[in-house]
Amino acid sequence: MSMLDILRLKLPLLLLLGAGLLNGQADPRYLAPVLAEGIQAPEVAEFQLRQYLSARVPPLPVPRSAAQWQAEAVRLRKHLLDDVVYHGWPRAWVDAPPKAEDLGLIDVPAGRGYRMRKIRYEIVPGLRSTAILYEPENLSGKAPAILNANGHFNPAGKAIEWQQKRCINYAKRGMLALNVEWIGFGELQGPENHHDFGPHLDLAGANGVGLFYLAMRKALDYLYSHPHTDTSRVGMTGLSGGGWQSIVLGALDERITVLVAVAGYGSLESNIVHPKDTSEIEEDATDFRAGQDYTHLTAMRAPRPTLLIYNALDDCCFRAPMNKPVLYDALQPFFRLFDKAEVFGWHENTDPGTHNYQRDNREQSYEFFSRHFHLPVAKSEIPVDGEILGVKELTVGVPEYNLTMLGLARKLAGEIRRSPGSPESHGAELRQTVRYKPLTVRQAWMVSNTRNLGVETHSYRLGMDDGLSATAVWLKAIASPGDSPITVMLHDGGKKELKEEVADRVNRGEQVLALDLLFTGDAAPQKPADYALMLASTGERPIGIESGQLIAASAWLRQKSGARQV
Repeated sequence: MSMLDILRLKLPLLLLLGAGLLNGQADPRYLAPVLAEGIQAPEVAEFQLRQYLSARVPPLPVPRSAAQWQAEAVRLRKHLLDDVVYHGWPRAWVDAPPKAEDLGLIDVPAGRGYRMRKIRYEIVPGLRSTAILYEPENLSGKAPAILNANGHFNPAGKAIEWQQKRCINYAKRGMLALNVEWIGFGELQGPENHHDFGPHLDLAGANGVGLFYLAMRKALDYLYSHPHTDTSRVGMTGLSGGGWQSIVLGALDERITVLVAVAGYGSLESNIVHPKDTSEIEEDATDFRAGQDYTHLTAMRAPRPTLLIYNALDDCCFRAPMNKPVLYDALQPFFRLFDKAEVFGWHENTDPGTHNYQRDNREQSYEFFSRHFHLPVAKSEIPVDGEILGVKELTVGVPEYNLTMLGLARKLAGEIRRSPGSPESHGAELRQTVRYKPLTVRQAWMVSNTRNLGVETHSYRLGMDDGLSATAVWLKAIASPGDSPITVMLHDGGKKELKEEVADRVNRGEQVLALDLLFTGDAAPQKPADYALMLASTGERPIGIESGQLIAASAWLRQKSGARQV
């Protein structure tokens, strides 16, 4: 390319910038690289968030006696249910007796040792779920019963092959087994039932975890009230999200006497290091870890028999070596308080060692349940490969106008009635809702500056006094006075998206602070949603932190510049 060609390409831009310089006009193309320049790496934001969350890991108590721990467990159970899980849910829904329909037997050849029934039950008014009940073929009198929870990983839901194998084996060994659907999967699939709609329930004033809890608790209500259930021998098990359901219901509902949880949860301590392990709205539910953690829930199982199964090389989450020290080793003393150390078990799966409830893990569950239900101890699986049914054969059917998670949020939101109040009372309520805490800019590091074409800029990393930070670029026309009005500008895509708007404000003679708050632009970690969930779970609110940063940054610049107006 000749010099003449280069000049032809560059001349329009040079003329434009020159005109901008002569006329004192900021040009968006000049501002673009300034606003896009990286001020803080995602790893820095991530490190700060880990430090921030680590200070909020609830310590385990050190009870001196079994009676003392039982009293504390009662307090925690009441707090979690009344103040967190059921927050905002109509009490009539929570306390409603079980409403279930027996839709008849599935055609299973006689002589297999079990029967299968289609069950449909109400979670809340307008929302029904489905389940399959596996019964011993010649059932008479009372029998142990196991609630089998599904997780997030397979759209087949209750029709998953290994879930069927496990339930068939339980029934063949004399146990009732209820195989329940999970919201968003199986017959409860649908775009408005995705788990990410849980926060919409929060927005409507009802803690999203409450729906997930009611879904499993109402299934337990049905199973517990079944005429053949021995209520002194009720178990629960599940993998992944099913393991999470198992520890939550198993800790908060004392009707679950025996529990086998498989690769379903971790401690806050381990989740901070591995945030992808717990990126579901119900697992990091709002306020669920404010003052307690899954370590506490596991300790609340004492002295009831509890087996934790984790996988050595789990390709999803919660690897065994990373969780055993916190979830098993550290919690054995709670079972020893009751002289029941032998009922607290741990199994590390190595075959296949990935995220699974395959044969090795299933056989661990058969042995544990049969032993603690005082049945003949079962250590091996009865082969049932030829007895697995398809999705269609296991379909129970939900009502045509069955509510969805999003539909339920709309229903609750439509029933909100706001009472009149003063601006002061509404302001106080808003501050409490977003958990606002005043912040100050502890240190402002200027990382770069420019002074070209009639505009000066300073780029800052703003360290707040809570240990977190924001990033910002301050811009003004060189000719504008230092006390000219300040406009603070935000953008969901980060300050790099603001070049047109910033140029317009600078050309009006204003100072501009293009600001990236926590979770935005280069003040965000690589996966902001994971950390936002953990913050909300520990009682913080991301929007409250961001509000504090916004106010602190505005106050800092106003003081620094002497501006009369922001």
